[in-house]
Amino acid sequence: MLIAVGSDHRGLEFKKFVIQCLTELGLESQDFGSFSVEPVDYPDIAGTVGKAVVNGQCNFGILICGTGIGMSIAANKVKGIRAALCCDAFAAERARLHNNANIICLGAERGEEGVEDILGLFFSTQFEGGRHQRRLEKLVEMENSA
Repeated sequence: MLIAVGSDHRGLEFKKFVIQCLTELGLESQDFGSFSVEPVDYPDIAGTVGKAVVNGQCNFGILICGTGIGMSIAANKVKGIRAALCCDAFAAERARLHNNANIICLGAERGEEGVEDILGLFFSTQFEGGRHQRRLEKLVEMENSA
């Protein structure tokens, strides 16, 4: 499993920690930037990671900014992306189980505590399908009619 990872300048140091967590979980990652503390626009990074996931270059994505909110909003503008801002393990599990999220967004300012558990649950949880599949199909319809 290959995970696309991207952050803005505010998430740079936290991104390094996240990549370390992925390695400890036995997952490979590809870093899509940012690579310095120079300011960047988070929609640019979110678009690049989103496209890498949609086109199959990577299986899933992780996006990081100060709060995770901007990255979540931006990533969900990419057709085919279901990005979820997850602040705890419960949300990470449900994002995959019920919403088949393909990108997890994290806020660097929340700190490192519990992040490995959040990532572990996100990447080990399978989509439940069933009644949730019908809802995802409605999301695709909305996306295609926009």
